[in-house]
Amino acid sequence: MSLVWLLVAVNVIGSCSGEAALMRVYSPGDIIIGGLFPVHLKTNRNQKPGELTCTEFLHTQVMIHTINQINQRTPRVLPNVTIGYDIYDTCGDVSLAIKATLRLLKSASDPHSCSTHSDFSQPQTKVVIGESSSEVSIAVARIVALAAVAQISYASTSELLSRKFKFPTFLRTVSSDKHQAEGICELVRKLNWKSVAVVGSEDEYGRYGSDLLNDQFFNKGVCVEFVDILPGHFNQNTSDTHTLLADLMGRVANSSAEAIILFTKATNVEIIIEAAIQLKLNRTWIASDSWSTSPKISAMPGIEFAGTVYGFIFKRKEVPGFKKHIVTIFNDTTNNSHHHHHLWYSNLCLNESEDGGSDCWMTNSRKQCLNPRCLIAFIDQDYSYSIYLAVEVIADGLRRLLKCDSLRCERSSDFTPMEVTRNQAMKRVSSVRKTGCLQCECFLFKVTTYNCSKTCEPGHELKLQSKTCCRHCVPCSAREFSPGNGTACRPCAKKQYSVDSRRDQCFNNTDEFLDWSMDFSIILSSFGVLGILISVVFAVLFMVNHSTPIVKALGGYLCFLELLSLLACFCLTFSFQGKPSRGSCRIGLPLFGTAFSVCMSCILANLLQILVGFNFNLKVGLWVKKLNRPVAVVVVVSGIQLALSLSWLLLNPSVPQEEILYHSTLHLCELRSVGFFAAMIAYNAILAFICFLFAFKCKQLPDLYKNATLISVSMLLFLIIWIVFVPIFLSMRGKYKASIESAAILISSSSILGCHLAPKCYIMVFRKELNNESAITEYIKKHYEQKGLYTVYYLLLVH
Repeated sequence: MSLVWLLVAVNVIGSCSGEAALMRVYSPGDIIIGGLFPVHLKTNRNQKPGELTCTEFLHTQVMIHTINQINQRTPRVLPNVTIGYDIYDTCGDVSLAIKATLRLLKSASDPHSCSTHSDFSQPQTKVVIGESSSEVSIAVARIVALAAVAQISYASTSELLSRKFKFPTFLRTVSSDKHQAEGICELVRKLNWKSVAVVGSEDEYGRYGSDLLNDQFFNKGVCVEFVDILPGHFNQNTSDTHTLLADLMGRVANSSAEAIILFTKATNVEIIIEAAIQLKLNRTWIASDSWSTSPKISAMPGIEFAGTVYGFIFKRKEVPGFKKHIVTIFNDTTNNSHHHHHLWYSNLCLNESEDGGSDCWMTNSRKQCLNPRCLIAFIDQDYSYSIYLAVEVIADGLRRLLKCDSLRCERSSDFTPMEVTRNQAMKRVSSVRKTGCLQCECFLFKVTTYNCSKTCEPGHELKLQSKTCCRHCVPCSAREFSPGNGTACRPCAKKQYSVDSRRDQCFNNTDEFLDWSMDFSIILSSFGVLGILISVVFAVLFMVNHSTPIVKALGGYLCFLELLSLLACFCLTFSFQGKPSRGSCRIGLPLFGTAFSVCMSCILANLLQILVGFNFNLKVGLWVKKLNRPVAVVVVVSGIQLALSLSWLLLNPSVPQEEILYHSTLHLCELRSVGFFAAMIAYNAILAFICFLFAFKCKQLPDLYKNATLISVSMLLFLIIWIVFVPIFLSMRGKYKASIESAAILISSSSILGCHLAPKCYIMVFRKELNNESAITEYIKKHYEQKGLYTVYYLLLVH
């Protein structure tokens, strides 16, 4: 089905005659060798072919000259056998190449047939030389394989053509793109480049070449920054082409690639290099074999602004006698075949330079210039010797196939193409490829590369960013340093940092904690010392007045225990200052919880005494009297908190911790058990609330010294302080967390010292008249008389 489709497509394109007819050069012979050359650069299928190319004109002449030399060589290579040729101009177009191939494969029994349904079993053409581009060669190879006709390409380098199961009759006298890709990769490695970009095209040559390069660079550890595949219509002057070109030039301009590899046909490269000249990109380009020897590109005005080109070409060698052949063509006007060549190439207009050299190009003036000196400048530019090799290999193969000696050939020229294809001499073309090895040459002015090997200032390192290949100087991160020259940033030691402005060395962190010399620490210490002094003064006053009613009203000896616990709380405030240690972290909160619970147990015992002394409700009095055991109350109530604190210390105490900040090392106590902390605070809060309830109950009883009222105020302050403190304490970080603990303990202790005990000391010093039994008796008498409770008052006096 695919073959039928191809045949139909060819019929649509054109017939054997007319405007769309194929251009052909033919010479009869016993054995016909076909030739496919893109003599004209391009074509519009509905118009005349486009401009001619000097190189392809010469390529056809290489084939013709070599065949003539073989036919005329003495001794004869093929005695009594003449080689003819049938050469078609494909214009580099796949469809025209298929049409030409079908013509070459027409049956020998019907040499004038134009039928596309020719019998392929006995084609007149035994071997085909061509085509130039890989894309066209692939199409041709699929057709000639049907007739088992060998195809030898002189320029198609696509690695796809090396797959024998797809193209069993394809041979070539040049290296495949695999070897070219290896050569380009080796060049990049030799020049120590680290990043490249690849531009290919949407055809067999560009697509497979780009893939091969990508694989080679990956294996060699070279970064490919981007691969851009140009569409087939890129070389057409359309708005889409301009958009694609602008996008490509933007990527090249912003790229950090040290070389841009253009693995595409010359028509695409002309557009790219022209844009590079206009933009003065001044980059390094690597040319594949398809355009490395293009004189049109090298002759572009201002080419030096594009930069440097490293071109890969096949090893050059002179074709014997070819220059003389070119001169003969244009000097001998009597030969009919030469006249035919003039007609075919009459559109070739050349600018003759003074030395007959380089400016052989199509011009708008279209002056006819067929000066052989100008053409000679193009000889051996690229594939001439490869074509010469192809013809020589065919001749050698035919000589072996026909069993020829210097006098005669045993076999006749009646053989099948399959016999030629299977001939060992033809298979030796594989070894001939080594003769056409690659070499690299540098063209076009000075080298200016985008070198990835940069140096950086101290405090910076070379680092990859986004999708670029080249490393850029990037500042080191916090707590890192680099001595310079692109050295990788290294982390500072655990307790070190680097300065933001110049991260070239590390400095030791400063230790951060609630230092004694800090203003807030001095304030806390001052209040702590003041609390200790006041507690000692109050203890002395209570000692001096221990037998007075006011001391007895405070619970007697219980007031000394209360003062001692408050003294311990004031002393504990200093444990939260300075650098945390194992001991200070352990004892701080647990000891405060125990000490403060002792203080509140003394207050609770005192309140129970007041209730027992002044409450005459018999039902209430019984259970209150049972609780009126001061020592037992203090031991039991504070013992529970003591057990809780000891468990905390033994099982999961707070420990010193170091937290590494940017410039400093924060030292703090890590609260490892929030549960124990919450239980300690909750227990003291419950005690405070119970004391508040008892104090509120006692406010109805006669109380000259206002114990119940003052206790209510102090307990309420304690509850408010710790309700505010706990969430702040749990959420806060930093050195001031310890100051919050210290402040909370100071305020709690000061509230009891100021609200509960200070008024009593004031009476003992400034209101001594109230500190006697008669004053108390008079106050109680008036209290009950106002309420009309004479009997109660009498009983109280009796009691």
